Amino acid sequence: MSHYFATCPKGMEYLLRDELIALGASDVREALAGAHFSGTLETAYRACLWSRLASRILLPLAEFDAADDEALYRGVQTIDWSAHLAAHATFAVDAGTALSKLTHSQFIGLRVKDAVVDQFRQRDGSRPNIDTEEPDIRINVRVRRDRATLSLDLAGSPLHRRGWREEQGEAPLKENLAAAMLLRAHWPEVYAAGGALLDPMCGSGTLLIEGALMAADVAPGLRREYFGFLGWQQHDIALWRGLLDEATQRAETGLRGLRSVFFGADADPRMVQTAKRNAQAAGVAGFFTLDRQDVAHAAPPPGVDHGLVITNPPYGERLGDRAEMPRLYRTLGDTLRQRFTGWRAAVLAGDVELGRAMQLHADKRYVLYNGALETVLLTFELKPRDDKPREPKPLSAGAQMLKNRLEKNVRHLRKRLVREGIHCWRAYDQDLPEYAAAIDVYGDTHGDEHLHIQEYRAPADVPPDVARLRLREIARVAGEVLGVPRERIVLKTRERGKGGSKYGQFDQRGEFIEVEEDGLKFLVNLTDYLDTGLFLDHRLVRAKVRELADGKCFLNLFAYTATASVYAAAGGALETTSVDLSATYLEWASRNLVLNGFSGARHRLMQLDAMEFLQRDRGHYGLIYVDPPTFSNSKRAEDFDVQRDHVALLEACHQRLTRDGVIVFSNNFRRFRLDREALQAHFEIEDWSAPSIPFDFARRADIHGCWLLRRHQAVTGINPWENAHPKT
Repeated sequence: MSHYFATCPKGMEYLLRDELIALGASDVREALAGAHFSGTLETAYRACLWSRLASRILLPLAEFDAADDEALYRGVQTIDWSAHLAAHATFAVDAGTALSKLTHSQFIGLRVKDAVVDQFRQRDGSRPNIDTEEPDIRINVRVRRDRATLSLDLAGSPLHRRGWREEQGEAPLKENLAAAMLLRAHWPEVYAAGGALLDPMCGSGTLLIEGALMAADVAPGLRREYFGFLGWQQHDIALWRGLLDEATQRAETGLRGLRSVFFGADADPRMVQTAKRNAQAAGVAGFFTLDRQDVAHAAPPPGVDHGLVITNPPYGERLGDRAEMPRLYRTLGDTLRQRFTGWRAAVLAGDVELGRAMQLHADKRYVLYNGALETVLLTFELKPRDDKPREPKPLSAGAQMLKNRLEKNVRHLRKRLVREGIHCWRAYDQDLPEYAAAIDVYGDTHGDEHLHIQEYRAPADVPPDVARLRLREIARVAGEVLGVPRERIVLKTRERGKGGSKYGQFDQRGEFIEVEEDGLKFLVNLTDYLDTGLFLDHRLVRAKVRELADGKCFLNLFAYTATASVYAAAGGALETTSVDLSATYLEWASRNLVLNGFSGARHRLMQLDAMEFLQRDRGHYGLIYVDPPTFSNSKRAEDFDVQRDHVALLEACHQRLTRDGVIVFSNNFRRFRLDREALQAHFEIEDWSAPSIPFDFARRADIHGCWLLRRHQAVTGINPWENAHPKT
């Protein structure tokens, strides 16, 4: 058994005491800004890994008189530092002093460093080096009333650094202070009772993220890559690895069962984006709903009737004029009183005066320190209703299976999506036969995610009421898992894919959202048509078009909304020509081009049938993109069937292709077979189907086919130009 000291911000000592006891520590007693405890090395490791409140875990090595620098030096040299530090390793010293003759902490740190280095030099001539960022060991020395306490800092860096924070606001809330607020507000009990967590001024999302990790039983130190004991000579690697494995298993279990009950808002859209990125880094974004909204418009989310409202409003110290703060707190109080009856609330006010401005009666007041600033945490019961909160209806066995599968998919995809900056992706595609649907996620440029759920037509032997129930279950599960509110979920029943001269028509709301893909922007309509304006499975095909377009004239047949033309223009195409029979889609195409800065005579839009255009046009193109529908029976053009007519279509394209040109040909007819024998007379053919399937469509490797067709170099006399502008 060893003695340890856990430090924490003032005001959290009693909470820390209770936490250490729960972690298995013995002889626990609170002290100013910390708590003493005893235990094994495993106890100390658990404190580093699991404490939500501690700042550092210190292992005292020696205590001695240090009235002057010589006494300090001698005291440090009484310790055998080779038992803690390798000669080639690194270390750092943190020093502090109070009420002592040694008044300069920097000087104290230097003397301690000298004593350690001199001991190694005297022994064998070697010496460890200094690393102030991530040393192998960090030495903590405190001199108080001329007496020094020398400790090993097992944390190495403050434990409130959980390892997930990518960005923060101007006045960030430390994670251990957020945890203290949640514990004082009884968040674990609220969550266990089925309640939600809502922060109407969420900033960078600290309170929500801490609340989610707490509810999911995720160890706060699990994502940290650095601790102060990892380079310690007495570090027990096997013991630590076992604790990490246990924590990982608990986290996986907890996250599987975590409910999507975390809601946040902020008036600053930049902070909403920051909160979303932090939640993604923490692995809990799928359980969050985050919106741009000021506190005056905060309200319980639809279908949520109880929970905890918790927030850390600005104090007027760094974020604005102090004179404006009472008005903000009064608005917060009015919002809580009028809209959150039956909820609990907790507010970290800058001081008692600001707390009073809310005009709410607090049931508890706690003094907590936000850095050096003394604040007051106020907790409230907001007039609970007499009626018993309604429990959410349990999911059916099938819906639970769907939820488990979707959660697994999201966990598998999220990290790569974030790393590659992909905002529009497929989360699920008929993984379970009973729930035959495709769930696509569209993240708009405001940071909100929308769901486009297409349920394929149910078999005739499935009763209509069962099919409707399953569709509702898909919407509920997808919203919960992906953290998207019902108003941003669109449901459709899909019979065919990419068929017909039109792409299928539904409502006529005219509601467009702006999304980003690979640095380009596109308008998407989730409600009015069978398809949305952006075929997600063709993401890599569009990227290939961009790669091939530099210096070429580009022709886009069956252009739809001209997303490929935008990619070609971005890739350096000399000019683009987009051909489609629909005036509606050409207008949409024009908006997409203008949205990305491409307009004028260099970007033509032609309302014609593709074959008619090829017969009329006399231009030549270095890159032609052909992505026809499976079939078309438009009254304005001859019937088209991609299997029957693709050879004639591609031979017509051959007449418009420059000598070194490329045709990118794709389609979504899953039974399609390219007639190589007929086409080989004109083309060298590369089957590019497999490389063109994005990773989020891996389960549907046959969702489309893609081929690159190049003119035989031996063929001459048809078109002598290496590249040319189309004739107008």
